[in-house]
Amino acid sequence: MPSLLKCTLCAADTEKFYNFRNRDYHRCLNCHALLMDPQFYLSPAAEKERYDQHNNDPADPGYRRFVSPLVDRIKALYSRDADGLDFGAGSGPVVSTMLKEAGYRPVLYDPFYWNDPGLLNERYDFIACCEVIEHFHRPFDDFKRLQSLLNPGGSIFCMTETYAETTDFESWHYKNDPTHVFFYHQDSLAWIRDNIGFSSLEISGRLIVFHL
Repeated sequence: MPSLLKCTLCAADTEKFYNFRNRDYHRCLNCHALLMDPQFYLSPAAEKERYDQHNNDPADPGYRRFVSPLVDRIKALYSRDADGLDFGAGSGPVVSTMLKEAGYRPVLYDPFYWNDPGLLNERYDFIACCEVIEHFHRPFDDFKRLQSLLNPGGSIFCMTETYAETTDFESWHYKNDPTHVFFYHQDSLAWIRDNIGFSSLEISGRLIVFHL
């Protein structure tokens, strides 16, 4: 039976899906995303406190290997003179660090750590969102905004862990972080491509790329 909550991406009906640590999760009946009930979102202060606990050292070899598929894909598609934005760069901006080491010049935006709203009035050839989009409280609005920041031919490079029907939600580590509020299904990603103005979509494991 549908729940009262509408999907924060496609606005379709949802159904109650799971309760974990007293947090309710819903499943979209249209795009098949999973979303945390907004009443359980952390406050901005609690969210920042959680992010401060992350050990994201740009010099850490394991962290660099983890984000290398995203960085390598940007380098394969865009030259060093391209304008780039590291959106949601966090306290340890490894993506922009690695790109700068390769001669790129991305700028950094993060509402908690690199909060320069003026950067969201500029245009970019590529936008990196590494482990960011699962934190979106309003994914439709956020993807619309990011799409509007792209130059013609631009791309958004995302990394996140997607949900599938074969995922064992009970044991799935990705849902344990209370700042992870929206989990994308491949149908959700296709819905974004088709409804937010992208021409194509790449999915390769955790790496997701939307192209204008």
